[in-house]
Amino acid sequence: MSASSWVSTSLPYLTPRQSGQGDPWAAEAAARGRRGGQRIAHAGEVLAPADVAELFGIAEGEPVVVRRRLILLDEEPNELTDTYYPIGIARGTALARTAKIPGGAVTLLAELGHVGALVREDVTAGMPDEEERATLRTAPDEPVLRLTRQTLDRDGRPIQVDRMVMPALRQRLRYQIRIG
Repeated sequence: MSASSWVSTSLPYLTPRQSGQGDPWAAEAAARGRRGGQRIAHAGEVLAPADVAELFGIAEGEPVVVRRRLILLDEEPNELTDTYYPIGIARGTALARTAKIPGGAVTLLAELGHVGALVREDVTAGMPDEEERATLRTAPDEPVLRLTRQTLDRDGRPIQVDRMVMPALRQRLRYQIRIG
């Protein structure tokens, strides 16, 4: 798939779904006649890596909950995503388990009273490590995009941090900003 054939926007992944709606990735892929899915490799408590701790405003090594997923397009690896949550929000919830969450994690967060109001995304490019390259099935000289997303609630408290790795040659990110 060429970069021009798939344009991805963030908004559907930040908005709670209505009852009965599937996850936004499956819906986005289906709208293009494709199959979107995911495999949850791990869910549970981990020690916060330095960059995640900084975005949550906690000390490195404090516990957080993570959901590690391999995002698939037509059963082929398309993206690696680690989504982190503060322990006070996610401990003991479906966020800390590997089962699929109806409507997705953002919908569950909203049901738990945590709604995103501000999102910050940083995108960088670089070479994947060996594990990322093997999992994403990229060529040895193929770069990846790394997107880090921090979601804050209305009070400015971080409720979610995502770290995504995507083959750069298969992606085009689109940002639309309304001014005024």
